[in-house]
Amino acid sequence: MTDPLHAADAPGDDRPVLPSPRFAYDRHTWKEIAYLLSSFPLALVGFVYAVTMLALGVGLTVTVIGLPLIAAGLRGARMLGRAERARARKLLGVHVEEPSPLPVRRAGGFFGWLWTGLKDPVGWRAVLYEVIRLPWGIITFAVTLTGLFVLWPVLPFVARGLTNADRAMVRGLLSPSDELEQRIAELESDRGVVVDTAAADLRRIERDLHDGAQARLVNLAMGLGLAKEKLLEGQADEHVAAMVDEAHGEVKLALQELRDLARGIHPAVLTDRGLDAALSSVASRCTVPVKVTADLPARPAEAIEGIAYFTVSELLQNVSKHSGARSASVDVWRSDDRLLIQVRDDGRGGASLDKGTGMAGLAERLGAVDGLFVVDSPEGTGTTVTAELPWRDRHQQ
Repeated sequence: MTDPLHAADAPGDDRPVLPSPRFAYDRHTWKEIAYLLSSFPLALVGFVYAVTMLALGVGLTVTVIGLPLIAAGLRGARMLGRAERARARKLLGVHVEEPSPLPVRRAGGFFGWLWTGLKDPVGWRAVLYEVIRLPWGIITFAVTLTGLFVLWPVLPFVARGLTNADRAMVRGLLSPSDELEQRIAELESDRGVVVDTAAADLRRIERDLHDGAQARLVNLAMGLGLAKEKLLEGQADEHVAAMVDEAHGEVKLALQELRDLARGIHPAVLTDRGLDAALSSVASRCTVPVKVTADLPARPAEAIEGIAYFTVSELLQNVSKHSGARSASVDVWRSDDRLLIQVRDDGRGGASLDKGTGMAGLAERLGAVDGLFVVDSPEGTGTTVTAELPWRDRHQQ
């Protein structure tokens, strides 16, 4: 039966269009009923835990175990809060961000651990949630159980109203403390990106050394060893001269590969002459003509310079390999406390963060230092990539 409160408006009606009707006892309603019926036993467990922990902790504060017991209990309350967030997410569709975890170890040893646990706002709000949820859980359990046998026609509306109160309680008491807490959680994620990026760079350097310069130096040592044996045997002929000449060539190639590897880690031109000269050097190696314009009144911190350099370097590699462009440009400038980079090309377009061109990795790397990465690449009209980094003066690093 269609609920007139949820019926779509007739043509020409100026009233706002309301959501389409749905069957009263659909899966969402049954999930809400399941949440309400399971809340009482779980609330009883949480209430007993919270009250017992507080009573024992406060009662034993005159001894050395009182405060540690409260600190440990608050960490346990965090675990109860995590379970309640998961239950609300599954049954009520409430998606609440997880608070950042407390550090396992902290400077200051035991007293640092104790102080961190005692002043944990997430733990205290989880305790408050468990305390006030028992009387509410008793009410909702009784109303829902009665409704299953007595208030069947209106139970879906009652369940929705009761669970809306639960949703508000979960969001208010079990969400991260504030904007700072959410920022800490973001930084924890960004730290993981930085660690993964550093590990990938170390693996690349190891691979380049093993497959490139190291292999050449091994061949060089073997060649020189053979030449030495022949010289000791008195066979100073053209064959020995050829071996020495080949070894000389291997030395030059190994040196070039080591220079390229060092440039890939941190180019000397960036250290000595700054971002403008380093980007011009990168542009000169691109397979399409690149115009570089840099308007930088000063040099940012070395870390920011390095990220900007490798961002442009990878973007120009994409221009060479994937764009089909005839020309490109690189613009770098400072705007207030931000370093802005824009790389354009007149190629085929169609670039995105999910097409395996390394742009997703660049976006993650910039995001880890509070940067931005935006790709504008309509099909057939070229690509414009804009990157922002925080400007940090060299004396601030």
